Amino acid sequence: MSISKIMRLITGIFEALLGIPIIGGIYIISNAWLPLLVMLVLHIITLVLTRKDGGAYGGSVLGIITSLIAWIPLLGMIMHILTAIVLFITLALPDRRRGIY
Repeated sequence: MSISKIMRLITGIFEALLGIPIIGGIYIISNAWLPLLVMLVLHIITLVLTRKDGGAYGGSVLGIITSLIAWIPLLGMIMHILTAIVLFITLALPDRRRGIY
């Protein structure tokens, strides 16, 4: 498994956890929205690695958008859940470039 797929898995799991109703919101607010900044950085890193491996990068782009607008309560929860789903779907797709894993 490539590093980009591992990063897509990690960011997908984190997005799914942040999308849990009430619990995800409490976690984000109690940490002064810092988890959104951390996720933004992780999604940017994942995007760069996925582009390098030739993988599907739609989940990372959606994750960046989610990190920027997730401070809106209900919209944030929905976006986290959608981003997690897209990341898991792109994780299942093969990378175009096969390298040493």
